[in-house]
Order: sequence, then C-alpha cells, then structure tokens
Amino acid sequence: MSLQISAENRVKPVIKCSSVYKVFGENAKKLLAQSNGLVDAKTFKDAGCVVGVNNASFEVYEGEILVVMGLSGSGKSTLLRCISRLTDTTSGNIFIDGQDLLAMTSKQLIEVRRNKMGMVFQNFGLLPHKTVLENIAFPLQIKGKSTDDSMKRALEMVELVGLDGRENYFPRQLSGGQQQRVGIARSLAVEPDIWFLDEPFSALDPLIRKEMQDEFLRLQGVLNKTILFVTHDFNEALRLADRIAIMKDGVIEQLDTPANIVLRPATEYVRKFTEEVPREKVLKIVSVMEPVVDASLLGPLQVSKDAIIYTVAEAVLTEPKYVAVVNALGEVVGSIHASKIINMLFGQADATDDIT
Repeated sequence: MSLQISAENRVKPVIKCSSVYKVFGENAKKLLAQSNGLVDAKTFKDAGCVVGVNNASFEVYEGEILVVMGLSGSGKSTLLRCISRLTDTTSGNIFIDGQDLLAMTSKQLIEVRRNKMGMVFQNFGLLPHKTVLENIAFPLQIKGKSTDDSMKRALEMVELVGLDGRENYFPRQLSGGQQQRVGIARSLAVEPDIWFLDEPFSALDPLIRKEMQDEFLRLQGVLNKTILFVTHDFNEALRLADRIAIMKDGVIEQLDTPANIVLRPATEYVRKFTEEVPREKVLKIVSVMEPVVDASLLGPLQVSKDAIIYTVAEAVLTEPKYVAVVNALGEVVGSIHASKIINMLFGQADATDDIT
C-alpha cells in the first residue's frame, strides 16, 4: 500500500481536527475553561470528570487510511464518534471537506451522514428479519431511492464483497465473517467519501479476521476511500495503515507512518507498543534503500520500492551485487545491498538511521 498525497489534497484535507476535547461529566466545560487547554486526566477524574479526548489536532487526506489505536479506554472510539458527531465535543473544531461539522444544523448533519459518511462497527447491527440484499438496500431506501434502484445497487455490493449466492440468506444463516461483509456492503452502498470503521474485525476468529483485512485492503485498492479505522491490535494497524495515531488517556501520543512509529517512537508508551515488532515485517525497501549506484555494480535482480522487506530479503541476500530498486513504472530509483539487509535484521542502529 503506497499513499500518494498531492499538494492540492494537502492544502485541503478531507478531515481536519483542531484542539478537539471530549470530557464527560457535569462540570466538564467549566473545568476545561479553567485548565487553559492543559488537561490532566487524573485531576479531572478527581473532580468527577472523565477525559475521553485530550487536545486532538490532525488532518486526514483523500484516499488515506488513518488507523487510530490504543488500549481499552484510550479514547480512540470516542475520537471517531466525535468526528462523525455521534458524540458532541466539549471544545474544538472539526471540518469535513472544509465545512464546520460542529456548526451544522441537525438537517445538515443528516445530509452529510447520508451522503458523505459510511460507518461500520464491531456490532454488525444487521436487521434479523431482512435478507442480505434487504439489509444492504435499507439505507438507500431510507434516502428515498426506489426499491428497484436500491436492489440493483445492493446486488452490486453483494458482488463487491464476495457474497454472491447468499443475497437471499438471513443474518442467522451467515458466519461472523459473512455478517461483517454485509455490514461493510451496507455502509458502502451509499457511496460514502469518508469511511469510519470502529473495531470492525475484533469479534472475529483470527483466520476470518485475516481474510477480512485482506478484503478491506482489496476494497480500498478499488474504491480509494478516506478512512478512519479504529483498532486495539497493533499488528492490524501496521498492516492496514498509511499512518497510525496511538492514543493514551485521550492524548495522541504519536501520529506517524508505520515505519516511523516502529523505528522512532516518540514516547515510552509508544516504544512499548513497538518493541516486539520485527522491523523487516513492517518496513518497505524504500525505507532502507541507498542512492542509485553505477550500473556495473548492479546484479540482474530488481525489487519494488514498495515491497515489504521480509518478502524479498532471501532473494536480496543471495545476490552478491547491488540490487536495483524500481518504482511502479520499472524505473530505477535506488539500490539495496545484502549487507544493508543483514544490518537491519540484526538490529544495528545505522541500518535504519536514514529512513525517509
């Protein structure tokens, strides 16, 4: 997965959060005003309040997968609910495509949710008395589309998520993974620009979870949605994310690429998350490649700059010469030598000092 963010998209993020706070409790607004933005979770707890989100500021760009992760109670789901305005913030600003989400009327908010947002939660929320097709078509009918148009679109979504032949099944006749596919199809039926997923795979068995992650990445490759994905599973975050935001006690401890999260943890808390992660299963060749060398030093082997290191390590290690690193067009953009891979695998610091 390689996210390319254009200069234009960087100027106009799809989602923009500025100093977002969510504090639960009767005196939340008063305490927050008195704190001048310097919120201490323990102090607020002693005052009878719980800090859900603490000064969150970040942007999400078109086509990006931002994974928000943390342990239970870290604030990750609360943050997602604030951005979708399922929960009202205590303070701060949230913009969706430049529109002030917090200033919207109820009618405007309904329109944004119907036309821009898709949501998938851990609880599938399927209607037990409706078939797969009817469940998927339901939000379209709520929007006022005709039954024929809704069913036609639902059939397209059935095919997209690989449930062909099961369109007339009821939820009770489906496995957990199949039910989750229905939930995904239903959220995609309305063609959202922004996709919110809150622990969508955590209730699934490990093998089914892996299949659903594969399916998720396949769908993103086809649809290129702007995605906010919440999980407590670091391996899942590393596999899916363009960038990761790690939260603790409502604070975003670090927001960065998977490679930088692993190699350059900003806090001790983040370091503990990453200390057991094999670097070669996270980093891409582009992260450790060297400048282009003279053609006479190159062997016949070429590897993609976007290849995960462990998938090509064996081939690189058996090549005595430098290996050409190429982009999607087959152009040589760098080189890699077996010695670099050896240094990285055995954890020598200089192997990853120059991560780009």
